[in-house]
Order: sequence, then C-alpha cells, then structure tokens
Amino acid sequence: MKNYQNILIAVDGSHEAEWAFEKAVNLAKQSNARLIVTNVIDTRSYASVEAYDRTISTRAKNFADKLLEGYKNKAISDGVEDVVKLIEYGSPKSVIPKKIVKDTNADLIVVGSTGLNAVERFIIGSVSEAIVRHASCDVLVVRTETLPDDFEPTVATDELVQEHRN
Repeated sequence: MKNYQNILIAVDGSHEAEWAFEKAVNLAKQSNARLIVTNVIDTRSYASVEAYDRTISTRAKNFADKLLEGYKNKAISDGVEDVVKLIEYGSPKSVIPKKIVKDTNADLIVVGSTGLNAVERFIIGSVSEAIVRHASCDVLVVRTETLPDDFEPTVATDELVQEHRN
C-alpha cells in the first residue's frame, strides 16, 4: 500500500464530507502525512445573486473560514501533526483536481460521495465524479450510509450550514 505524503480532503459542511474527513484523518495519522483541508467557494453559484446582495461573497468566505478552522482543530486534536487550511474560488469540479492538487503536491484526494440521484448526476454531474475523472493522483470517494456510533459533528456543521443559508 502506498504511503501518502499529502492528503487533500475537500469539505463543504455536508455529512458526506464529515465521513470523508474522518477517513482522511485516519489515513493522515497512519501515513504521518500532511492533511490539507480545503473548501472551494463556487463563484458560479453566487455571481448573479451578488448584483442584489453585495455581502454574499463575504458571507461565503466567513463560512469557509469557520468551517476549515473547525476541521483543522479537530484534525490536530485527533493527532494529525501537519494540517493546512486552504480556501479556493471557482468550480470545485476543476479547481480541486487541477489547481489544488498541483499547488499542494497532493498524492491522495478524499471526498464524500453525493446524494444525487442518477438523473441529477446526468444533468449536472457530481463533484466527486469530476474529481475522479480529472485527478492526476489517487482519489478515495467515501460512501457511508449510516453514521458510526461514536460519530460527532466536527464543527457543528448543521448550525454552521443553517447560519450560512440564512
């Protein structure tokens, strides 16, 4: 089995990202690897809204900052020694596998699977699917149907996501 040096975990506040984060932390500890926790602010999703609400980009950045700080603190408390936070802008489908992997020398990307059904995937495609197709390194797509008994949300993501939606 390959010993990874730079593990990239993409998070968005979803439960799938929580599960993927837990796996990434365990892999980083086993490999004594650097853990890069990233959130990509999808500028396409708020570009048209920004004409009416000038605060949306600031709120998206604040959400990402809080989210990544919580993940970083959790990873450190779980025993990962080298944790990096990274916020990027653009389409997660291309920024993660092309730009972030190159910039961080990631040799493993860990992402949660999506809950999209087949029709939605056909129309819009999933981020994890795009990452698998375009990444130059290994990709672990984490699919978990039930929460582990000892699972605790990392950064109160339900509250943070709810706050972000308001």
